[in-house]
Amino acid sequence: MLFCPTHPIRIPLPPRQSPPHHRQIPCVKPPKKNSNSPFSRLGLPLRFWNTFQVSSHYIIFMESTTSTLAQVKKNVYSVWALPPEELTPRLKKLMEGLRSEFGGPEFEPHVTVVGAISLTESDARDKFNKVCEELKAYKSSVEKVDTGSFFYQCVFLRLHPTPEVVEASAHCCGHFGYKNSTPYMPHLSLLYGDLTDEEKKTAQEKAYVLDENIGSLNFQISRLALYKTDTEDKSCKSWEKVAECELKL
Repeated sequence: MLFCPTHPIRIPLPPRQSPPHHRQIPCVKPPKKNSNSPFSRLGLPLRFWNTFQVSSHYIIFMESTTSTLAQVKKNVYSVWALPPEELTPRLKKLMEGLRSEFGGPEFEPHVTVVGAISLTESDARDKFNKVCEELKAYKSSVEKVDTGSFFYQCVFLRLHPTPEVVEASAHCCGHFGYKNSTPYMPHLSLLYGDLTDEEKKTAQEKAYVLDENIGSLNFQISRLALYKTDTEDKSCKSWEKVAECELKL
C-alpha cells in the first residue's frame, strides 16, 4: 500500500520485482501532470520530490524543503549615506512640498554611495560591515538644486564632488564589487518622477521657494545604511532598511 498522511492507496507490487527490505533508491521521477498513475491522485506537489525509504510494502515520499534556495536568494541592495538626524526633518519637509505639487513616491533622504547591486543578504551584510569598519565620517556640501534625465534623478541636490566625497563612494564600491557605468555624481534626490523638462524646471524653482537656503547647505556624513532597493518598484514601497552604522569621526 502506498502511504500518504491523507490518501492511503493500495498498489500491488509486481511479482519478483519487490525491492529488498529497506533498500535506498537514489531517485524516483515525480508524476507527470495529468498522469493517470496512482501518484497523481495523491494531490501532493509535483516538484521537489525525493525518495526517502522503500520497504517491501511501503513507499514513503518526502517533499524537499526550500531552505537551501532561500539561502542563495539574491535581492537588489544599495548603500546610502544618511544626512544628520537634525537635518532630516528639513529635507523631508522640502520633499513633501514638491510631491504635493508634482506627485511621486515617498522615500528617505539619502546620498547614494553604492548603486543597485544583486547580492544575497548575508553577502551584502558582510560587505557592509567591512565598509563601516574602515570608512570615516566625511563632509559634504550642496552645489545647487539640479534636474536629471530619468525617474530616479528627477530633481535633486547636486553635491560638490570633492575628493573626500568621491573617494568614500569609490571605497564602498570597491568592497561591494560595484562598477559605475558613468562617473560618480554625488546627489541627494528630492523628487522621483517622469516629468517633462518644463515641469522639472518648475519643480527646481519651487525647491528654492520652499527652502531658499537649500542651495548652500553643508553637512557631515556620519551614518551609512544598507537598503534593499528593488529598482523595478517605482512606488518604493518595498524598499527597506537592512542595516545601519555610525562612521568613525
